[in-house]
Amino acid sequence: MERALSKTKVLKQSLPLLRQVTIVDLWKEHTPWPFNQAPRAYNFLVKHEALWKLTFYGSAPRVVHQSNFAATSVFIAREVAKGLLKYRPDVIVSVHPLMQHIPLRILKTRGLLKKIPFTTVITDLNTCHPTWFHKLVTICFCPTNEVSKRALKAGLRASQIRVHGLPVRPTFCKPIKSKSELRNQLGMDEELPAVLLMGGGEGMGPVEATARALGETLKDQQTGNVLGQLIVICGRNKRLANKLQSMKWYMPVQIRGFEANMSEWMGACDCIITKAGPGTIAEAMIRGLPMLLNDYIAGQEAGNVPFVVNNGAGRYCENPKEIANIVAEWFSSKSNELKEMAYNSRKLGRADAVFKIVHDLAELVRTKDSLHTHVLDCTSANLS
Repeated sequence: MERALSKTKVLKQSLPLLRQVTIVDLWKEHTPWPFNQAPRAYNFLVKHEALWKLTFYGSAPRVVHQSNFAATSVFIAREVAKGLLKYRPDVIVSVHPLMQHIPLRILKTRGLLKKIPFTTVITDLNTCHPTWFHKLVTICFCPTNEVSKRALKAGLRASQIRVHGLPVRPTFCKPIKSKSELRNQLGMDEELPAVLLMGGGEGMGPVEATARALGETLKDQQTGNVLGQLIVICGRNKRLANKLQSMKWYMPVQIRGFEANMSEWMGACDCIITKAGPGTIAEAMIRGLPMLLNDYIAGQEAGNVPFVVNNGAGRYCENPKEIANIVAEWFSSKSNELKEMAYNSRKLGRADAVFKIVHDLAELVRTKDSLHTHVLDCTSANLS
């Protein structure tokens, strides 16, 4: 739910060539009621799949979303303009699909399109909403070739499109210790294969049921041998963590809360079970982790599943017992499949994406011969 905010922070951390970066949530800070309630509306809609599908797919046709933006701009354009221009930015970076059309219309009306480059960093890997694309952007940063094809189909020119990958935290761009060193550092068994089970920052989804199934399955019933170890990241869900910690386990298990060093945990494990969120997928690919996707948000995350599966980097399964059986096979009779998926996953990883995007942003500023470099990141922190 905080993907847009995390991407702005990632870009900000990697902008040494740009002297000042301001993160502005235009929807919350620079629109009147009820438009400033858009983040809450999104949080409600994604929890009700039928409503979210209706919203996502119903607003996809150009005639629908363009007319909606035209009507919305009547009420919010003046305040959005204040939010855009009060900082006198040299370049604007948008990381949310609902912040292209209205800001670009404002810049065009005021004759500022050539003076203030407007760029978009798309944070969906495949089935992104059409509102991400606008023909007036200076650069549209696409994370994958699949998204770049959608951009071309939407009318953008090839010269406007850059495919660098999805920006991730700079910690994923740094070399890490060997797997055995990481396991020793993190208190893991250095020999047993390890599966990483995640429920996002809030520890949501079928984490408990999947952990139970893994606990029952990652032990050979005939020989009694333990097939692997389990790391569960519960995020901020303390109730889930306490419940799992109270259980009796017959294999090495670590129940963790919110972790800031996910780069190391991913580097120490052999596969990951997670929802099909683009950020986690991008990080897992950099670490060469085979993925077992167990859920996705309809619309923007639906295409992430075939992206992973068709590229041979993982599988999709919703049933906790079947997931546990797949992992057990990967750790025993189908270890070659696990190795092949690890290889395919690593091939897809783009650790330097954030630096390439920042380089291009810096080049935009240089071409303007700006004496003071100021990047305005226009986003809505809770909308994607």
